[in-house]
Amino acid sequence: MAHEIVDGSSMQRALTRITYEIIEQNKGVANLVFVGIKTRGVYLAKRLAKRMKQLEGVDVPVASLDITLYRDDRHVPDPQRDPEVKTTDLGVDISDKHVILVDDVLFTGRTVRAALDALMDLGRPKRISLAVLVDRGHRELPIRPDFVGKNIPTSTNETVHVAVEEYDGHEGISID
Repeated sequence: MAHEIVDGSSMQRALTRITYEIIEQNKGVANLVFVGIKTRGVYLAKRLAKRMKQLEGVDVPVASLDITLYRDDRHVPDPQRDPEVKTTDLGVDISDKHVILVDDVLFTGRTVRAALDALMDLGRPKRISLAVLVDRGHRELPIRPDFVGKNIPTSTNETVHVAVEEYDGHEGISID
């Protein structure tokens, strides 16, 4: 049974903190692009861009990234089980930009590795940083986030769920 460990208000504060950290580390917002990893990472990227607009008065482009084809846990495609994958077109040129890759939960690092592969197929960013709402540990790859909303230690058999209003109809972070 899942129990909520972070409510919607705390989640918003964590995203605001990430936004300030991005502005500070980047010394402004010039040359930034947010790329959200589908699904919830896209909504979080849009929220970061909206907060950036409120703080700095600048529209930072937001793109969504489907990493399905890049996952290393897909061995043989199964048309009955695998989702249809559409060609990824970011709609934003990432060449020579500072890409902030956004995801909801960082666990083993394999999703981020797949996202990096996908990004490199789509352009040559000047720099890539990683922003995650939750870092739960248990890395299998040498990947570390640059911006973290919450560090939530977990066991490997627990599952962290991030809910966003736009997709799930409510806000919060829970563990089961």
